[in-house]
Amino acid sequence: MSLLPFDDRDGFIWFDGALVPWRDARIHVLTHGLHYASSVFEGERVYNGNVFKLTEHSERLAASARILGFEIPWSVAEIDAATRRTVEASGLADAYVRPVAWRGSEVMGVSAQDSRIHLAIAVWPWPSYFSPEAKMAGIRLCWAPWRRPSPDSAPTASKAAGLYMIGTLSKHDAEAKGYQDALMLDHRGYLAEATGANLFLVIDGALHTPIADCFLDGITRRTVIDLAKARGLTVVERHIPPEDLAKAQEVFLTGTAAEVTPVGEIGEHRFTPGPVCAALIADYDALVRGAGVKAAA
Repeated sequence: MSLLPFDDRDGFIWFDGALVPWRDARIHVLTHGLHYASSVFEGERVYNGNVFKLTEHSERLAASARILGFEIPWSVAEIDAATRRTVEASGLADAYVRPVAWRGSEVMGVSAQDSRIHLAIAVWPWPSYFSPEAKMAGIRLCWAPWRRPSPDSAPTASKAAGLYMIGTLSKHDAEAKGYQDALMLDHRGYLAEATGANLFLVIDGALHTPIADCFLDGITRRTVIDLAKARGLTVVERHIPPEDLAKAQEVFLTGTAAEVTPVGEIGEHRFTPGPVCAALIADYDALVRGAGVKAAA
């Protein structure tokens, strides 16, 4: 991944209705979203010039904003059109897309009902979330020091910026220990997710995944569930205790950035990426790069 700073690049960002030069897409230091985490975002991928499941992402962005108590002043169709325009302006056939909406700087305080709502969309090159070597070997995860909160203590159904703070802390902790990522438990002690990707276990040929009742039900997660069912695999969504990792033959993560990434290690547990991982990696790649991608976008 490029080390080029994100505030000093060529290109354009869609900002509140217009494409502006990348370096001019700026906000004030007293923006409410910076101080009080009143911000929501999406992560999307462009394959062969098409944004995979664009409308689903735009719909979730709007829904996330409503959960945080604000309405994005552009419709889902307008957000879709703005995204396509930004992708076209980037000139990139394969890329990452980051729409973000936030409360502005009109009000500084916990209550900010009168703040203006802003929307920006940026597009940049982003290869696999993990290095090819690490991905093919199965990435290494340690246990996260933080847990996913309960739905009555945080807006867990929203892709809200503030919910990623403990993900950042957990990933920093993992990298400091030599791991690629960390596995988070939920508030009850069940398996939840990695710091930014959903979790799947292969147990005796069936696919098991935690119920997404206190963390984000990923679009890639749902896509992989559909692909697994199309292959005739049994998919079980349940609360999974940590000791069930000992029963798993394969483990993998899913997410827009991670795509389908095999896991080789979680704490004391070891796994070998096998036929189920390989099949779903191939199916996902064929789907996002195939003829159906444009229709889905």
